[in-house]
Amino acid sequence: MAPTIEILRLAAFTSDPAGGNPGGVAIVEAMPDASEMQRLAAEVGYSETGYFMPQGPAGEGVRAVDVRFFSPAAEVDFCGHVTIAGAVALAERYGPGRFALSTRAGPVEVETMRRADGLVDATLTSVAPRVVALPDALLEVLLEALRMPPGALDQMLPTAIGYAGVWHPIVPLRDRATLAGLDYDYEALRTIMVRERWTTIQVVWRESAERWHARDPFAFGGVVEDPATGAAAAALGAYTRRFGLVQPPAELIVIQGEDMGRPSTIRVEVTPGDAGIRVSGTAVPIPT
Repeated sequence: MAPTIEILRLAAFTSDPAGGNPGGVAIVEAMPDASEMQRLAAEVGYSETGYFMPQGPAGEGVRAVDVRFFSPAAEVDFCGHVTIAGAVALAERYGPGRFALSTRAGPVEVETMRRADGLVDATLTSVAPRVVALPDALLEVLLEALRMPPGALDQMLPTAIGYAGVWHPIVPLRDRATLAGLDYDYEALRTIMVRERWTTIQVVWRESAERWHARDPFAFGGVVEDPATGAAAAALGAYTRRFGLVQPPAELIVIQGEDMGRPSTIRVEVTPGDAGIRVSGTAVPIPT
């Protein structure tokens, strides 16, 4: 009989279990079959569940860990909020330090540190990010699925597609009220996302150069919306660097989940050059 897999439930990018993005974390001795991981992720029902298999030392003070991520509908190459949640869970088990994660998107290093209040902060460094153009014809189809007229866009900011482990179109809006009123066609958007292999759609409003508000439809994964999306926040950091919206090194705050009643705060460090973007936050257990 296969061993029982314990799924820890944590809220990431918050210190309040009623906020943030819930994620499932399983620390396993051997990686389960993909079908079993998919079944459990669907059963848990969170936007993603991650399976973390520690391998041993990967250098002085670094522990190697293999990771796979599953949404309720499909495996995804990388998930930021469960990376943060999983790193917090690993730090609680093995002690704070560095973890070298092997993901389907590539290597991701996470640093963990105990805070004065007893919580653990985790900082991931993304794989090398990319930002590419969003073709006009594809933008038109996307806006139709989002039920938004072109006039809803912020004409001062470009639309684009960002990558920091997985792909996310970045759609900047002209005002906060438009973001709050997001109401999209789930089936139409899911069709586009599956076809284009987009993990979430990052719809954003820029409050200031350093402070952004985001909402992330996640129809690709069988979830209506993500309350905090670490991978998309990293992609946004790369976007601000690519278009000269900040001068690296720079720090961004991404506010997400407010319109869902699960507020999240994601800290983003925009590094110089073409290096990986650093994303930070904590995670706390969700009472069962």
